Amino acid sequence: MPPIDVMLNAFVTLFVTIDPIGLAPIFLAVTSGASKQARIKIGTRAVIVAAGILLIFALIGHVILQVLGISLPAFRIAGGLLLFAIAFEMVFEKREKRKSQSAEQALSDDEMHDIAVFPLAIPLIAGPGAISAVLLLGSQSSDWISRGAIFAIVIFVLLLVLLTFVIAGWVEKMMGESGRNILTRLLGVLLAALSVQFIADGIKAIIAVG
Repeated sequence: MPPIDVMLNAFVTLFVTIDPIGLAPIFLAVTSGASKQARIKIGTRAVIVAAGILLIFALIGHVILQVLGISLPAFRIAGGLLLFAIAFEMVFEKREKRKSQSAEQALSDDEMHDIAVFPLAIPLIAGPGAISAVLLLGSQSSDWISRGAIFAIVIFVLLLVLLTFVIAGWVEKMMGESGRNILTRLLGVLLAALSVQFIADGIKAIIAVG
């Protein structure tokens, strides 16, 4: 079984990257006009699709890296830079605006009937940051027990996303715009620190090999 600190690091990375609470107002906007039952169905389908995508990348991420000839330290640095970019957007209120624009684009293209897949599952839940995170975490797993723990963490975070979708209206009302902005900035700072750690680990590994 992986150490508790490793599992906690994996959970925090995925939770902050996927940002279940930040998805609540966007989910409400995308499903505007839908009944409560329809929203639950849409949210469930979106989470199932996102789970399939993220678990596949967590499972065969190391194979993808090998086929492409990418070393793990190099991917740690690249993944860390991408996660840092997401953290930057969160701290300076750019990420929610970008996600909202993605949602609006989907609606303007008459994609309302399949919004569970786009834009909810892709790219709002299983976006580039989340895929990079599971690839990174999966490639760090040395055995099937560790990989199984990563799978469990992915499923747990996605269940939190589904829970947030179900109670989205209540969450948005409870937190308000100010509370959501404060939480987003705090999570952004935390993700920035984690991303810098990924980059530092990658650089140290490259120096050690060289």
